Amino acid sequence: MKGSIIYFITGMLLLWSCQPDNHATEKTIPSIALEKTKVRAEAEGKVFRDLNKNGELDTYEDINASIESRVEDLISQMNLEEKAGALFMPGVPVNEDGTLERKPDATGPGSRYPAAIDNIDKGKLNHFNVWGIPADPKMMAVWYNNLQSHAEQTRLGIPVTIASDPRHHFSNTIFSMSANGFTQFSETLGMAAVGSDALVEEFADIVRKEYLAVGIRVALHPQIDLATEPRWPRISGAFGEDAELTARMVTAYINGMQGPELNDQSIACMTKHFPGGGPQKEGLDPHFDIQKGQIYPGNNFDYHLIPFEAAFKANTASIMPYYGIPTGQTDEDVAMAYNKTIITDLLRNKYKYDGIVCTDWGLVTDVQMGPDVTWSARAWGVEDLAAADRVLKIIEAGCDQFGGENRPELVVQLVNDGKLSEERIDISLRRLFKQKFQLGLFDNPFVDENLVPQSIGISEYRKLGDASQQKAMTLLKNDENVLPLKANTMKVYIEGIDSAVVAQYAEVVTTPEEADLAIIRLNTPWYPVETNNPLARMFHHGDLDFKGEKKAEILDLLNKVPTIVDIYLDRPAVIPDIAGAAKAVISDFGASDKNVCEVLFGNARPMGKLPFELPSSMEAVRNQLTDVPYDSENPLYEFGYGLSY
Repeated sequence: MKGSIIYFITGMLLLWSCQPDNHATEKTIPSIALEKTKVRAEAEGKVFRDLNKNGELDTYEDINASIESRVEDLISQMNLEEKAGALFMPGVPVNEDGTLERKPDATGPGSRYPAAIDNIDKGKLNHFNVWGIPADPKMMAVWYNNLQSHAEQTRLGIPVTIASDPRHHFSNTIFSMSANGFTQFSETLGMAAVGSDALVEEFADIVRKEYLAVGIRVALHPQIDLATEPRWPRISGAFGEDAELTARMVTAYINGMQGPELNDQSIACMTKHFPGGGPQKEGLDPHFDIQKGQIYPGNNFDYHLIPFEAAFKANTASIMPYYGIPTGQTDEDVAMAYNKTIITDLLRNKYKYDGIVCTDWGLVTDVQMGPDVTWSARAWGVEDLAAADRVLKIIEAGCDQFGGENRPELVVQLVNDGKLSEERIDISLRRLFKQKFQLGLFDNPFVDENLVPQSIGISEYRKLGDASQQKAMTLLKNDENVLPLKANTMKVYIEGIDSAVVAQYAEVVTTPEEADLAIIRLNTPWYPVETNNPLARMFHHGDLDFKGEKKAEILDLLNKVPTIVDIYLDRPAVIPDIAGAAKAVISDFGASDKNVCEVLFGNARPMGKLPFELPSSMEAVRNQLTDVPYDSENPLYEFGYGLSY
C-alpha cells in the first residue's frame, strides 16, 4: 500500500475522497449508506443522515465539515449518560442468524453478558468487542448491519464500532479467535521467523479487507511484547524477543491495516501491551492473581519500549496497556492502566501520544465463573478500592476507555459526586469520536452483506496464507540431508498428524517396526497452574520441557526408527534430548498438516529463522534475566538460527 491510495474492497463500498483538496467536489453520503439508513433527510439542498432526527443538517452530520468541528458539535449535544456509555467496550455475543435479541445459540461471551442492543438501549454504549462469530461470516455482516440500524434510531444516532482480537492465524492457543471462514496465516511469530516486512504488510492488508467486509473496524492487535521470559503464555501472539525485528514488523503491520492515515477503508490498530508485557515473573500471566507484577532484574525497561516507539511513528490509532505492575519502576506499584507515571508521564508526555488508550479487559469488575470461582478484576495494587474509585483512578492515570467492562453508571456516579468533571470525560470523547469520524462510521457504517463470500477466504488469500505457514517453518536439524523427503517412495509411521493427509505423500503404516521412518508432530509442553479458575488452567504456563512418561514415549520412538520431529513453538521449547535423538527437527508457528507435509516432502522450502532462542535446559531458563533477550546459557539453538534446503 503506497502513498495516499484509498484502499478498497471490490464493489463493497462506493468510495469518495477522504481528504479534501482545492479541486475536489463536495463529498456526498455513499449510496450504500443512503440505501440502508432509516434516517435519510434533505436540507439546504443536501441529502444527509439525519442522525438526531431533527430535520436539520447539524454539524456532526455534515460530511463536508471538519472532523474537529463535527466532534465538538456531537459532544455538545450529548448528555452525561451518553458520554459515560461511550467510555466502555464490553464483549457481546453474536447470533448465528444475524438477529439482535440474545439467543441460546449465540457465539461469544456467556449468558452473563447482555446483547449489544441491550448495552445500547440501557447503557448508551457504542463500542463492542466480538469474540465468537457465526459459522457463516455473511451472518456476521447481517448482524453488524442490523446493529448499526438499531444504533441510528437512538437519540443521536451514534454508530457502533466493532473490535476483534486476532482471528487470521492457524493457532493452537486461546488467544487467537475462531477463524470461521477468514484466511489463516502463520502466527505472528512465523512472520518474524520469515523476517519479511512485505509479508507482514500483505498479511495485514488481507486482514483489513476481510474485517471491512463484515464490519470489524478496530483490531485489538498487533501484539508487540518482547518474549524475553520464555515461559510467558502469550508469546505466540508476538514477534519474538528482538526489539528491532519487532519494530520492523509492527511498522509493516500498521501500514497494512491503517494506511498512511485513518480513513473509511482503514482498520484502526490497538497496539498492545504498553509498555511491554514480556518480562513476567516466572512467566506467570497477570490475567490472574497467581502473579501480579513484571520484573526488570536486567534494568532493561527501555528495551521493551523500542517496538512501541516504532508503533507511534506509524501512527497506531490506539494503545492498550497490560495488566501487570511494573515492579519498582514507578512511584507506586500499581497496574499499568492505573499507573499515572506509565500512562501520563511516559505515554502522553514523553511520547506525546494523543490517540486512544483503552485498558485491557476486566480491570474494574470481578467475574463469577461458577458457584465457588471468582475471577478477580485485574486491579493489581489497588485491590482495596471500590469499583467507582477504580474507574476514577484509571481515568486520572490518563486512559480513555475501559475494555471488557460495562459500568457507565460508575462514571455518572463520579460526576454527580463531584469527583470527576465532564470536561475530563470530554477529553477522552474527543479521541474516541475522532476515530469514529476518521473511519467514516458517521457517514457510512454499513457493509454489503452479499459481497462477503467474494471478500473472505478467497483462493488468492488462502494461497498466501498457506505460503506463510510453509515459509515460516524453521529447519533446526537435518542429519544426512534426510529432508526433503521423496514422495511415494517410503513407508512412514505417524503420530499427531492426519493419516489421510500423509497418505497423499507416502504409505502410512501402523507400527514403527514397519516404517522406513516416522513423522511426529509435537506441541511445546505446558503445565496448568494450580487454581480453580478454569480459564487460568487453559493458559500455557509452566516448564518448557517434556517430562516423565511423555518424554520416554517420544524417545522410545526416536530410538526405534529414524524420525522427523515437527514441533509447534508457541513458546520456546526445551528439547535437547529429543533434538539429539531425532533424524531431523523442524519447527512451525501455526501450520496445517497439509502445509507441514508440503515442506517435509519438498514442495515448499522452510525459510524461517528462530525469532527467539531455544534454551538448553530448564535450569538455564530459570537463570535468565526476565527482561533481557537471548541471554540463556549455552542455548540449544540461538536466536536467528535456521537451516535450509
